[in-house]
Amino acid sequence: MNNIRLLSFAFIILFVSGIQAQDSGEREQQAKQEGHENNNKFKQLHETFATPNQYRTGAGAPGEAYYQNQADYKMEIVLDDKNTRLDGEAQVTYYNNSPDKLEYLWVQLDQNIRKKEAPGLERNPRVMRPVTTPQGFVSEYMQESFDGGFNITDLSQDGDKLKFTINQTMLRINLEEPLKPGESFEFDIKWWYKINKHTTDGARSGYEHFPKDGNNAYVIAQFFPRMAVYNDVEGWQNMQFWGDGEFALPFGDYEVNITVPADHIMEATGELQNREEVYTKEMMRRYKQAKKSYDKPVIVRTQEEAVEAEKSFSTKTKTWKYKAEMVRDFAFSTSRKFILDMMATDVLGKDVMAVSLYPKEGNPLWGKWSTRVVASTLTSYSKQTFQYPYHKAVSVHAKNQGMEYPMICWNYGRPNEDGNYSDRTKFGMISVIIHEIGHNFFPMIVNSDERQWGWMDEGLNTFSQFLAEQEFGKKYPEAIGSLEQYPSRRGIPSKIVPYMRGNQKYIAPIMSNPENVYQLGNNAYGKPATALNILRETVMGHELFDYAYKTFAQRWMFKHPTPEDFFRTMEDASAVDLDWFWRGWFYTTHNVDMGIKEVQKLYVTDKATKEGKEFLEQYGADPEEIEAIYVVSEDSEEFDENLKGKSVLENSPTLNEFVMDNFSESERAGLKNPKYFYQVTFEKPGGIPMPLIVEFTYADGSSTLKKYPAQLWRMNDEVATKAIAADKEIIKIVVDPELETADVDISNNTWPKEETTNKFEKFKENLVN
Repeated sequence: MNNIRLLSFAFIILFVSGIQAQDSGEREQQAKQEGHENNNKFKQLHETFATPNQYRTGAGAPGEAYYQNQADYKMEIVLDDKNTRLDGEAQVTYYNNSPDKLEYLWVQLDQNIRKKEAPGLERNPRVMRPVTTPQGFVSEYMQESFDGGFNITDLSQDGDKLKFTINQTMLRINLEEPLKPGESFEFDIKWWYKINKHTTDGARSGYEHFPKDGNNAYVIAQFFPRMAVYNDVEGWQNMQFWGDGEFALPFGDYEVNITVPADHIMEATGELQNREEVYTKEMMRRYKQAKKSYDKPVIVRTQEEAVEAEKSFSTKTKTWKYKAEMVRDFAFSTSRKFILDMMATDVLGKDVMAVSLYPKEGNPLWGKWSTRVVASTLTSYSKQTFQYPYHKAVSVHAKNQGMEYPMICWNYGRPNEDGNYSDRTKFGMISVIIHEIGHNFFPMIVNSDERQWGWMDEGLNTFSQFLAEQEFGKKYPEAIGSLEQYPSRRGIPSKIVPYMRGNQKYIAPIMSNPENVYQLGNNAYGKPATALNILRETVMGHELFDYAYKTFAQRWMFKHPTPEDFFRTMEDASAVDLDWFWRGWFYTTHNVDMGIKEVQKLYVTDKATKEGKEFLEQYGADPEEIEAIYVVSEDSEEFDENLKGKSVLENSPTLNEFVMDNFSESERAGLKNPKYFYQVTFEKPGGIPMPLIVEFTYADGSSTLKKYPAQLWRMNDEVATKAIAADKEIIKIVVDPELETADVDISNNTWPKEETTNKFEKFKENLVN
């Protein structure tokens, strides 16, 4: 044989194959085509991202000139239990660490959304729903509008009144002289407001009234005028509080004295300064015991003591004094009904107190699990990100609540009156505690702008929650019983499928302001958490993802990151190009749908085929001049049944001769000699490119798993073809066999096509059952 002719032919084949890859196998081209923009899913996001600068680098890290302003507070707070009213006065010191002169300061008045005529109350269209909850119906149609909001009684500096303007939930302090870089501004402010009943208006804080004993339990937040954020990204973050977008806040130091009825028990952000004054001697003894108890909670204030206190209604008061450093907010909870338990937790070598505060209505569920969940969560999140920096974390029982603040959070999960509870109630309570305690990391420390990007705190936190839930299930198998793993509500790919294949009229990209999305739970919590789980499990792998995720958290702890800082860091720390992933999952409402379009069984032969000769002639090669190897489909009229069951060298003497002439005996022993060839055309009706995970099952019952990278779709967004050589006959091909990619339609995932109930349908059946 003329080996030069064969090698020349090989060069032609490689050259032509490259052309075919570019034109996606389409041989007929129009004489004239319209131009198009670069809409490739793998296009870089550089033109979408902000230009890196001295404040934020292209690597996703804080730049050399990064700055953030600070706000310190000294407050005196009085809670009037009889009249459900809060009075406060504060000395605020605002530090301008920016390079800019500030002509005015912006202060947030979030309680103003509860003013009777607040525009935020009418921000949504109103329809009579076909079904609603009793709470929702009473709140919307039967209850007189609550007239709350801040009443500012003084705003001054050294006794001189300051000029200010209130615009809904924002207050502007008009400075006589601009606040220069490096300077600080100190002012005094006094206010009061009526506390809302959160069990009927669904607010993030307020009080719950217990008719049977006449007591109130308070979870108090957004209770003081709070400084807004000023930064390099947009100047003042002074977007109004409309209700869904949460909070953007600067860090600072707090000294807060809170006066409440003497028979109340309290927990709050910060370290209690006068514990011996507000605790009984017996509580102090138990507290010291709790500081040494690492295996189980110690009850510091018992249920019996709480029940006795419910009857007292003391007219005397106590003042609880707290200090907190480097926190972005402050919240507290107080009631005479509360039981208090604690345990010490070793968080990566640091002792942290895990604490729970709850009324008797929370038992036996809360006494059994709450503090243990707090402890487990602190350890799990710290391993994912950084060592928890504060001295405690508190879980407070509040009906229908789930809300977070530095060191303290409110959580639901109430047993029936007889003390019984369902698995749904138990797992709901455990999950919300993990979620809200987890918020200490995102956004209380990694301090993203919740007002603009709800997913940056909720999505990152829900993803970390999923990992913490699974770890909790392994640590406490008695909590999950006969289940194989903890029943996480969000994070598992198949659970986001109904949302992603839903009506596009009611779906917004993740990269949307929380006020502008239809389904906030799926948009800001479920979808980003699922995307990150897929990124970790299927795209990057644990090692690369975990290192990059931790790098982001540690770069931006106690700072203000943007979405771009997160996207850039994840790529910068992993060397994985993820622009296609961010674009598909975060910037669009496209979904994932990949499947098998066609499978051809092929055979190799020396006999020239019509298609093979046309292929050569199309590119100027003479079939008569080249000793070629041809491929024929089993479905072709030119197919010879005698080709079946033989190896490639048996069916092609030409190829066999080439091997014998060009490879030594030892080299030939290392060559493959496949018997079966397949050409599989995969399709992608969905808009998001994803790695293609394919399981091949052979006639002998064995199987292999092959993972093709997402870049397989970079030249053609619709189809991708793979030629496969095998030693054994393939009898079945399945795309995404373990439902890893949130594929919205798996009816096209199997060859030969199956009509039986698929794994996703079985999964749904199990949920129902």
